[in-house]
Amino acid sequence: MSKVEVDQIDPQSGTTLTLGTSGDTIVVPSGVTFNSSAATNTLPSSVVTTTGTQTLTNKSIVATQLTGTITPSDDTVTLAKMAPGTDGNIISYDASGNPVAVATGSAAQVLTSAGAGAPPTFATATVPDNAITLAKMASGTDGNIISYDTSGNPVAVATGSDGQVLTSAGAGAVPTFETLPASDTGLTSQQVFTSSGTWNKPSGITLIKVYVTGGGGGGGFSGATNYYSGGGGAGGGTAIEIIDVSSVSSATVTIGNGGTAGAHDTYVSSGGTSSFASYCSATGGGGGNYGGAIASQAIGGVGSNGQINLHGNAAKGGSDNDGSFKETSGTGGGSFWGGAGCGDHSADGHAGYNGGGGGGGQNFNQGSTGQSGGAGGAGIVVVEEYK
Repeated sequence: MSKVEVDQIDPQSGTTLTLGTSGDTIVVPSGVTFNSSAATNTLPSSVVTTTGTQTLTNKSIVATQLTGTITPSDDTVTLAKMAPGTDGNIISYDASGNPVAVATGSAAQVLTSAGAGAPPTFATATVPDNAITLAKMASGTDGNIISYDTSGNPVAVATGSDGQVLTSAGAGAVPTFETLPASDTGLTSQQVFTSSGTWNKPSGITLIKVYVTGGGGGGGFSGATNYYSGGGGAGGGTAIEIIDVSSVSSATVTIGNGGTAGAHDTYVSSGGTSSFASYCSATGGGGGNYGGAIASQAIGGVGSNGQINLHGNAAKGGSDNDGSFKETSGTGGGSFWGGAGCGDHSADGHAGYNGGGGGGGQNFNQGSTGQSGGAGGAGIVVVEEYK
């Protein structure tokens, strides 16, 4: 074996130096250091392939020396092998299946799917409409209800006592359960007049409703002939009116008298007119007729200037019975309040009340003395007082 000892081998020409001939083997003995750290080493393209098992120990390989696809074994890629990313990002995949980074969300946001074809994103969590059932709500105090404060936050309204009602406190405050105060409006009092006088407005009254009823007519005399019957007196009319008394302090009240009862020596009379100052009035009912052929019905009075004006009831007429049958005398006519006097048999007629007409007399066997009618009822004025 020949041995050549030199410090450096250079190519005779050009820049390429060839060691050996094809098929030769160049051996570097054990213990020899082959230092090519400052040089560029080009390995054959078949050094690392995708077939078989390639074992490289303490070797550095550039990308051009790798051929085919290298597939790591399962469970071999650790976090340390992954490229650095942005704090809080997570890895997803786009529509092409390529890995993409999902940007870091804000505090308390949740990862929300965008559906197929798009990576998810971090978004503020929302609750779908109609998703909160009673079972999902936190337990509360029996009887509390939910309202909102001035910031729009839900708050509990404390349970009230039995009978209290939920009362608004206006804008800027939560409603509360409160006891209703005693009513200080509406109908608070009334005055009733059965004789003439003066209505004086109580303190705080602003509105009144007035009922004015005329007097009832007197019942008719039976007549001086046996079996004759007198007619009843008619009822007084009624006027009803609502009056604003904000600027009124008093009003004159006039009560119509009841009609005089008919008697052997006394003519029957109609009822008198009642009034409430100049606001409204009502005439009295007509007097009952004398028994006999002229004992026709008496006509009731009527209201005037009221918002409602009512007639009193007409009365039943008398008769000139020849004695072939028994009968009672004419009944008086009632007013708005009723109160008519009834007739009778072989007796004086009965008096009326509250604007009602008196009943007629009935002569059964009194001869020329006959039977008197009943007096008509005096009128009445009722004043309802409102705040």
